[in-house]
Amino acid sequence: MATDTPATLQHICSHVLNHLARHRQASAARPLHPLFVGVQGPQGSGKSYLSNRLKQVLSAPPHSLSVVVLSIDDLYLPHHGLEALARAHPQNALLKGRGQPGTHDVELGTKILHQLQHINEENSTEVQLPIFEKSLHDGEGDRLQETVAVRGPVDIVVMEGWCLGFHPSTRSEIDRRWDEPVKGLDHDFLQSRGFRKEDVIDVNERLKAYLPWWDFFDVFVQVKPAETHPYVHIYKWRLQQEHNMKASNGGKGMSDAQVAAFIDRYIPGYVFFGDGVTNGMLLDDGSRKTPPWVANGLQIQIDENRDVVETRIF
Repeated sequence: MATDTPATLQHICSHVLNHLARHRQASAARPLHPLFVGVQGPQGSGKSYLSNRLKQVLSAPPHSLSVVVLSIDDLYLPHHGLEALARAHPQNALLKGRGQPGTHDVELGTKILHQLQHINEENSTEVQLPIFEKSLHDGEGDRLQETVAVRGPVDIVVMEGWCLGFHPSTRSEIDRRWDEPVKGLDHDFLQSRGFRKEDVIDVNERLKAYLPWWDFFDVFVQVKPAETHPYVHIYKWRLQQEHNMKASNGGKGMSDAQVAAFIDRYIPGYVFFGDGVTNGMLLDDGSRKTPPWVANGLQIQIDENRDVVETRIF
């Protein structure tokens, strides 16, 4: 059962609709903000497609809801900003191109999320959502001049992204994970790809700026590779995604080798910060700060062929 089957979509829709009903009941005495739904999954797992299918289903009868979809990818720094970031940190291989926390326009994202939160209030103005085109600059991507205008009322805001809900960690936990092999990949994967522990620590600090974003989210859906060699699947899925994009745009995009190197740069994010979606943030005293969507999260585990093998509430 793949993530886009009617049964899976119905499961996700029911999860969101149940929380929308509770949200409306709790908000009856004050201006009604949209329900914010986070969708996280690795590259090529189908999270973007799933988010747009969720919008299609909930926008159509019998629900007829107003749904906005925002991708964290559209909040990347423009190309010149990504280049400037890489030049300013030449030793940090994790910042050589879009991807890791630190390569997004956090200020713009905060502004847009705040505007969407208040879009249903009287005298609110339309919100301009940015567009990041990944095929430009030989696959490095750039933000377009065009935007997508959104006006209220809005019932649901869906935001999707590969690192949505990731949480920073402690130095001791980074040290511990650094010494462990990366599951399913080379035993010395991090070092062989030119990554340094200092690079991870840098990204860990940058990830802290994203935490105010996570506070917007009421509900969460996570698409997660099954536990057996999960990272290997991401390379396959992202390569398929790139081939599909190039087939539709005349061949603009990354080569296969560039895609592999591109995914290499993402893997440390999953290794060091990915479990924050379900477990929250590890603190120095060993305790954890739970994410705001705790008990309102739906995890969908998929196999190599993106077929659903397990679902659970977290």
